[in-house]
Amino acid sequence: MARKSKDKDSGELAVRQKEELQTGEGTREGMYFKPDVDIYETEDALTLLADVPGTVDDNIEIDLRDNLLTVTAAVRDVEDRWKPLYTEYQSGHFMRQFRLGQNLDQSKITAELQNGVLRLMLPKSENAVPRKIKVTTS
Repeated sequence: MARKSKDKDSGELAVRQKEELQTGEGTREGMYFKPDVDIYETEDALTLLADVPGTVDDNIEIDLRDNLLTVTAAVRDVEDRWKPLYTEYQSGHFMRQFRLGQNLDQSKITAELQNGVLRLMLPKSENAVPRKIKVTTS
């Protein structure tokens, strides 16, 4: 999949190709790619958005062990009866890993897939959320 992004210098749209995963091995046959990811932070949580086109929720595995979050998304196979004559798009599975900090409440992580975009909500633990302390007079 080619992804369009703006060139910072010229302001023009530039096409960026999928990045094949160089390390690690998957349990399924085929190529693995690094999905493009955006991470946003609010006072309450981190939101991770990963592009995983061609996947369905049953084919996504999210594993959390020793503060290492691993996301693996398997792409559905194209019908066997189809024989490509010409292709520009390489299909394959997706895999990405993230080391999580101690300030996240790992028991409350949620995931949702919509239109090929995986959204992970990583809530901050209560002691990591900023709060205001009221000053009283005696």
